[in-house]
Amino acid sequence: MAKHEFGIMDAAPTLEQKYNNYEPEKYHCISVADDAIEPLMKEFSEIPCYWHSLKREESGLAYCGISIIPPHSLKKFLSIIDGKTQFNELNDLLQKAFQENKFVIHFGI
Repeated sequence: MAKHEFGIMDAAPTLEQKYNNYEPEKYHCISVADDAIEPLMKEFSEIPCYWHSLKREESGLAYCGISIIPPHSLKKFLSIIDGKTQFNELNDLLQKAFQENKFVIHFGI
C-alpha cells in the first residue's frame, strides 16, 4: 500500500537547506495511506508549501516528492482534514506543530 509520511521538524529549515532524501525516521513520521490523501489533493493544492527547499515556493503537497509545510499553512491543512477519522493521527501531529509554531515535513509516495 502506498503511503505518505508526515513529521514535525525540530528546527526550522534555512534557505540553504535542501531536502532531497527520504528520511521519515529522522522526523519520527507517521504514515497516512495514499487512498486517504489522494482524494484531497485538489483541496491541498491551495495550501502554500515548499518543495524540497525554502527556495521553491509552491502550492500543495509534492505528491511524489518532499514538501515542507510552514506553520502559517497548518490551519488551512487542519480545516481540510477536520472531522475525517482516517486523519486522527495526522490531525494530532498537525495540531502539535501548530501549537509549537513548527514546520511539518511531508514525504510523498
